Amino acid sequence: MKALIQRVSKAQVEVDDQVTGQIEQGLLVFIGIEKYDELAEADKMIKRLLSYRIFYDDDGKMNKSVTDKNGGVLLVSQFTLAADTTSGTRPGFSTAKSPVEAEALYDYFVHQMQKAHDTVATGIFGADMQVSLTNDGPVTFLLEC
Repeated sequence: MKALIQRVSKAQVEVDDQVTGQIEQGLLVFIGIEKYDELAEADKMIKRLLSYRIFYDDDGKMNKSVTDKNGGVLLVSQFTLAADTTSGTRPGFSTAKSPVEAEALYDYFVHQMQKAHDTVATGIFGADMQVSLTNDGPVTFLLEC
């Protein structure tokens, strides 16, 4: 499982010109679900996301998590993160979980995140989404489980 995370001052997702999710300060999280990912990887990633320290403390050090800051989390499914890009000029998707299985795991991920954190918004799995954000920093990390 891969999560491309961006520290944002605001972010939102639109599908068919309708806002499906938005947050103010927090994390925009693009989730890539790979072929062998299961519930254990989802649970591990949620714990990492909620405790990953990329927000500044009073001394100007990245020492606070989204939980510490009471920030929002915007989850967006992004199967292209699971692409094999090791060779050639076109990505391969044999490393991605099938859409049906990936959607079930993504739904589990969203549900577990909502249980663990107060402010969680989402896009729509498999939809053509328009994502807008103000990257704070910019601060962007790729987490893998």
